[in-house]
Amino acid sequence: MILTKQYRCIHSSSCQCTKGHLSEDVIFLVFQQLNWNPKLIATLSCVCKWFDDLAKRVLWKEFCKTRAPKMMLDLQSSGSHSVDGNWRALGKLLIYCSGCSGGRLFNSVQIPGHFVYRTRFSRTSGKSFLLPQCRTDILYVSDPCEHLDQGDEGDLGFFRGVFKSFLVSKVRKMLIDRAAKLHPTAVCPYCKAKLWDMLQAKMIPQSASCRLGAYEDCIEYYVCLNGHMLGICTLLPLSDSEEASESE
Repeated sequence: MILTKQYRCIHSSSCQCTKGHLSEDVIFLVFQQLNWNPKLIATLSCVCKWFDDLAKRVLWKEFCKTRAPKMMLDLQSSGSHSVDGNWRALGKLLIYCSGCSGGRLFNSVQIPGHFVYRTRFSRTSGKSFLLPQCRTDILYVSDPCEHLDQGDEGDLGFFRGVFKSFLVSKVRKMLIDRAAKLHPTAVCPYCKAKLWDMLQAKMIPQSASCRLGAYEDCIEYYVCLNGHMLGICTLLPLSDSEEASESE
């Protein structure tokens, strides 16, 4: 069932239905029993602004904490009770491979985004995507989502990630110091913020291709103003990638 999102909230203070709709506590218990099903949370968000606000404040947060509890605990350990870019954006990042179908990023690659059943995010792997002078930053990066046999492009891998406390990170400071330019048209598929091109800023270390099992000159990624990362690489054949990981 497809629901059209209503931009006029039907649960305003003057609305009669406020006397009859479910309370936040009841909705919380219902979705707890549903194990914070992301498709149902997204459906509820389309009903009206009241439900959309509840989903952003409560339901997506609980989904993230259930899907990746250790990662969420670490992201919040700096004392913040929220995350950069909001919980809904982070929830989408956990379960959605952005692909590339708009033609604005990753040259001419045309692979639609899609949901993934499960993805592993690693803080240790994140270190490989940071220059040596930035490796005190904390970055969680996913394993590449493989899209094999893409014609002339070969075997492609899409990966995504998120920084902890990006506003005070060394990566952000370096991007600003280098006067890195934001992409003129493309935005983050998770939070709609502007994107920095890490390849253009010359901030992609060789260790990133080794970690991904990818060709060194065929990797690029972007970081948005909220610290979400999305990237693409051309994967080495299995035997070659195994040798690369051993040499790392």
